Amino acid sequence: MQITSVGHAGFHIQTKAGSILCDPWVNPAYFASWIPFPDNTELDWAELGQCDYLYVSHLHRDHFDEKNLRENISKDATVLLPDYPVPDLKRELEALGFTKFVETVDSQKHRVSGPKGDLDVMIIALRAPADGPIGDSGLIVSDGETTCFNMNDARPIDLDIVAEEFGHVDIHLLQYSGAIWYPMVYDIPRKSKANFAKQKRQRGMDRARSYIEQVGATWVVPSAGPPMFLDDDLFSLNDFNTGSESDQASIFPDQAEFLEQMKSHGTDDGEKHRGLMMVSGSAVTLQGSELVELSHPYPPEQVFGENKQAYLEQMKEKFAPIIAAEKATWAPADGEPLLPQLKATFEPIMKESDLISDGIGYPVGLVVGEETFVLDFPNRTVRMREDGDGKYRYGFRIAPELVRTVLRDNEPDWVNTIFLSTRFTTWRIGGYNEFLYTFFKCLTEERVHYADGWFAEAHDDSASICKDGWEMQRRCPHLKADLEKFGIIEGDKLTCNLHGWQWDLASGRCLTSKGHEIRAERVEG
Repeated sequence: MQITSVGHAGFHIQTKAGSILCDPWVNPAYFASWIPFPDNTELDWAELGQCDYLYVSHLHRDHFDEKNLRENISKDATVLLPDYPVPDLKRELEALGFTKFVETVDSQKHRVSGPKGDLDVMIIALRAPADGPIGDSGLIVSDGETTCFNMNDARPIDLDIVAEEFGHVDIHLLQYSGAIWYPMVYDIPRKSKANFAKQKRQRGMDRARSYIEQVGATWVVPSAGPPMFLDDDLFSLNDFNTGSESDQASIFPDQAEFLEQMKSHGTDDGEKHRGLMMVSGSAVTLQGSELVELSHPYPPEQVFGENKQAYLEQMKEKFAPIIAAEKATWAPADGEPLLPQLKATFEPIMKESDLISDGIGYPVGLVVGEETFVLDFPNRTVRMREDGDGKYRYGFRIAPELVRTVLRDNEPDWVNTIFLSTRFTTWRIGGYNEFLYTFFKCLTEERVHYADGWFAEAHDDSASICKDGWEMQRRCPHLKADLEKFGIIEGDKLTCNLHGWQWDLASGRCLTSKGHEIRAERVEG
């Protein structure tokens, strides 16, 4: 098996039974904020597109590149489709001209037969509303000799099924870096923002190392992040590898730092879980767990360490006209009144989603230019700010051209467009509100009905574990991760490393968001 990095979470997996192209992202995403790091525009995308199978893990635009899929990827490719309850991914691919699909069943091994031979594949599909835009997934593929687990940026809660179905994993491809807007866009003191960023930066790497230990692969490739931020307004978000305080306050560590973390924490001891550096165009050939060859298009150190800032400056110059062209496609800042458009977009969803609207539970401010709109979730209406409203517990400040663009395009997911762009600011009083961000990614009737039903569904929390002097429910109240594997206890505080949510065990109170209480009791002995 030969695995070639094609940038970010993208890989080309060549087997005797055919080739699989995974998450082929090359064009700037999220209002031209994110660009693959290192640069992958020099790869032969027309050649890469002549693949036998296509796997797109989910609809985030750093995985689903509509332009690249339309222009370069063969429509004769068979799509390995995750088992999502809302069929948006399949619809998007069909609209681009793909017609051949293997519709997998979540966490079941499938024998895929083609003219070149057979492959065993399994796709672990994550279905919670918080998982990507209504779904995220990871792919396991075996050609009978080598097994590859391409987890990209999925966060599976139970990995025992991988060993049960495939035995030993030879190579594991996974995310380790941040991919979110928190805390950079929050209106909080600079020092607090830096401290929150450092914590999030480390939690992401801790979580990745936990996955590495659970999967137990021979080889590990850090992937799926970070992107390059090359617009003038966002350039400071990059980690320049200078070792400065500002770098440590970035949630975007790169591959070189994570590989060092693997060594310093004993995850890479030279005998197991050995880390591999791969840049866009790097290729590794494996026979079983034996590494036959690893090649790079250039020495990787050219883009890391002391050379990274110069490389990013060079990329900034290269992509400036591309970013400018993207900005030219945005809607003008001025136009028809926004209130009727916002009412038409949000009010039907509010009225279709009682559980989510009640979960948000308060009015939310939306500042667009000089106007302030109120998403009044208790009353299921959108209105202008009124005298006496006071300060909203949650609010967003977004440029008019971005709001008008997503309204013009009937965008069903503001999270996957505006929020991931980091081209906005926000504030909140109190904890994170998961229902609010779920609302913004479910702006269609089909999506919001699914999300409302998911939250309404009762989950079993009867199973218990004993850990560090506490007896508590085994499954995390947030997204049901196994706390035996992902739970970290420090004193009375529990952190679930899957998403970084925290609880006060003495009271059971969630410290991250309202609701989501945990059952816990201190035990003697």
